[in-house]
Amino acid sequence: MNWTGCFTLFSKEIARFVKVWLQTVVAPVVTAILYLIVFGHVLEGRVEVFPGVSYAAFLIPGLLMMTVIQNAFANTSSSIIQSKVMGSIVFVLLPPFSELEFFLAYVAAAVVRGLAVGFGVFLLAVFYVKVPIDNIFIILAFAILGSYVLGALGMIAGIWAEKFDQIAAFQSFLIVPLTFLSGVFYSIKSLPPFWYELSKWNPFFYMIDGFRYGFFGQSDQPVETSFMAMLAAAIVLTVACLLVLRSGYKLRDA
Repeated sequence: MNWTGCFTLFSKEIARFVKVWLQTVVAPVVTAILYLIVFGHVLEGRVEVFPGVSYAAFLIPGLLMMTVIQNAFANTSSSIIQSKVMGSIVFVLLPPFSELEFFLAYVAAAVVRGLAVGFGVFLLAVFYVKVPIDNIFIILAFAILGSYVLGALGMIAGIWAEKFDQIAAFQSFLIVPLTFLSGVFYSIKSLPPFWYELSKWNPFFYMIDGFRYGFFGQSDQPVETSFMAMLAAAIVLTVACLLVLRSGYKLRDA
């Protein structure tokens, strides 16, 4: 394992998104806070999802996780597609990186960006409404797992895509709908039976539901179920990424 090379590639990815921090960190933080202000103002006092929990407080964990995973996906997918389109991917492929080193560097950077943006949202959100923290370890575990899973998915999307339009379509027609239909703004228990059962097949639901449990000690599904679902998704996507990287699919001829 070439840890020096892996860390160098990881540092390059960190520097890439930090250089444009207004776009990669500040912009998503502002967007999430706007969601909180608008939905919190409109529905506060009209909806109580968990007993004793205000709607604005209920909303914050969902918005946090939504922001974390969307930015983790954007980091790996945008980096790889930019490198492919500009032709600079060759400078990453020429050094003797193994597929594991390549994977860890990109996904670790995606996790860092996701957590950085999520922390920024939390810092501003707590000025708007008080949010309890029931278990910080569960919060961190789901934040890291969620950003890891979406970072790996972003890598697959970046390798598959051949132009920016395909990445935008991937995000618009898969990531955003699955995120919004995962219980960010509501409890799935409020849905009709058909949609309730269908929501259980949405992996993003388990990310947000388990993450929310860390704040309130309450969730729609047992936290153990959510954690195992996330762990299974992480394992599957890790294996898929490593196999794609080993095959050189759409990279060697990029």
